[in-house]
Amino acid sequence: MNKADVVEFFSRLAADNPHPETELESGNPYQLLVAVVLSAQATDVGVNKATRKLFQEVHTPAQMVALGEEKLKEHIKTIGLFNTKAKNVIALSEQLIAEHDGQVPDDRDELEKLPGVGRKTANVVMNVAFGAETFAVDTHIFRVGNRTGLARGKTPLAVELKLEKAVPQPFRLHAHHWLILHGRYVCKARTPECWRCVVADLCAFKPKTPAPKTRAA
Repeated sequence: MNKADVVEFFSRLAADNPHPETELESGNPYQLLVAVVLSAQATDVGVNKATRKLFQEVHTPAQMVALGEEKLKEHIKTIGLFNTKAKNVIALSEQLIAEHDGQVPDDRDELEKLPGVGRKTANVVMNVAFGAETFAVDTHIFRVGNRTGLARGKTPLAVELKLEKAVPQPFRLHAHHWLILHGRYVCKARTPECWRCVVADLCAFKPKTPAPKTRAA
């Protein structure tokens, strides 16, 4: 995809969704961090259901530590890998208190030192909480980047680095949200809905998926 096509690609996604946002619910950077950690191998819908009551009670790392691992498990037991995630959330909360005065650092390297926080999670927090122009490559972005030809790579990091080079202003801040939402709702894994895609003519994927046939009345 050449530079002009990339500009057109994001211009159309922006026109279709001018103010994209994460679908994870949170009230502050700490709650966002917890929600993103919990979202690994889980859906945003499932995480939101589990955290709504939790986040009414817990707003800070100190409150999470006071809640304790067992009570946290009760809140998040509907989420996959909840035992491991509960341990990580308590541990990262303790580390935030010990090393960052209970505040979420606005630095990717420091975020990645926290238990359960990888590069993707750090990138989401940096982007959503602190307005950094980062690209959190999840399965949706990995698929869309490769399928469309926008940013091809064999690993999430390779796709991320391609996006770093390819995405121009003024699209960099919201680019990863446009790509995630596009992959989640249009450019789906099994059957991409090419017939309703606003960037289908710019996409390298072939053959395009036709619209499903409607039954005659």
